[in-house]
Amino acid sequence: MDKLTTVDGRAYPFGMKNVDTDIVIPAHWLKTISRAGLGRGAFEVLRKEPGNVFDDPEYAGSPILIAGDNFGCGSSREHAAWALGDLGIKVVIAPSFSDIFSGNAFKNGILTVVLPQDAIDRLMEVAKSDPIHVDLEQQSVTTQYQDRFHFEIDPFRKHCLLGGLDEIGLTLDEADVIDAFEAKDAVSRPWLVPAVA
Repeated sequence: MDKLTTVDGRAYPFGMKNVDTDIVIPAHWLKTISRAGLGRGAFEVLRKEPGNVFDDPEYAGSPILIAGDNFGCGSSREHAAWALGDLGIKVVIAPSFSDIFSGNAFKNGILTVVLPQDAIDRLMEVAKSDPIHVDLEQQSVTTQYQDRFHFEIDPFRKHCLLGGLDEIGLTLDEADVIDAFEAKDAVSRPWLVPAVA
């Protein structure tokens, strides 16, 4: 997982409320176990509409998505986070998220930022013409117009995102402690140590 410290750039001014994971990535994309290429299926139903924000060249490659209340509701499919990541989205800002989606996003290196609706409305306006800056260390979302919105985040999630640590990375980060335990355990309980052939 890549480290996430700051994210700068344009944002998709999406804003739709109650976007479920089937809208994020339709069910027929769930046949794959690979994350690669899922960005093509992200918001597929909405992208069939002319003039949709996801196919507007002005927002192409935007690393931030501004969404409405209850983003990621519905099923627990991790493919939704995979699709957003493959689309290049590193931060989703909304008034609220489904707990399961928020957890899946975190495990895949995507920061979910909860801000009140008035902050969302302001960011939607700014996103139409200007970039947005997200600083995880400072826990802030800012614009060039002196807007500053503070957000809360679980300290453990913040630590993992800043360090680029997924479950494997967290385990490897404790390699010295694990090695020391195994060496001590091998001495105190030698009958548990497998014989080397």
